[in-house]
Amino acid sequence: MTTVHVMDHPLIQHKLTIIRNKDTGPKEFREMVQEISTLLAYEVTRDLEMEELEVETPLMTTTGKVIAGKKIGLVPILRAGLGMVEGMLSLIPAAKVGHIGLYRDPETLEPVEYYCKLPEDIGHRDILVLDPMLATGGSAAAAITFLKERGCKNIKLVCIISAPEGIRRVKQEHPDVPIFVAAVDDGLNDHAYIYPGLGDAGDRLFGTK
Repeated sequence: MTTVHVMDHPLIQHKLTIIRNKDTGPKEFREMVQEISTLLAYEVTRDLEMEELEVETPLMTTTGKVIAGKKIGLVPILRAGLGMVEGMLSLIPAAKVGHIGLYRDPETLEPVEYYCKLPEDIGHRDILVLDPMLATGGSAAAAITFLKERGCKNIKLVCIISAPEGIRRVKQEHPDVPIFVAAVDDGLNDHAYIYPGLGDAGDRLFGTK
């Protein structure tokens, strides 16, 4: 069964309130999304495997711990997912980044793929799928399906705001994929926008509306 982790750290919630505000401009919106993403990365990577390593301090030899196990891949869902990449990379600079382009058909509300570029070793990496808004869940579920078809086995979905409808869909189609979010909002309106939400994340990131 899918596990949903709601990251309610005060710093995350403070920055979340700023990006909800309709008067927050694109520059500050981008900065806040990046900072929230960094804080989410801290929580999402909490279960990384560790191994011991002997090191020399200026005073003596000691044993410390370093990250072991598989390498990480970041896969933002275009275009809004791009806003989360730099924040994640600031904490996980060695991660490789793939891209999946999906748009929602305005009539059926189902995802349509238009672009995909992934690292060659994507199937051997722990994958973080990035999308600021988990609304209907269609795009996220489709992206996860595509990654599984490419051999990915350890996948986490990282969002900033989600609707219960989107969580239910991902749970139904991918019960093995944990979801990390900063907030679970009330639901979706007639246009499948999350409410109270923050509007269209892509438009607000890139100033296109």
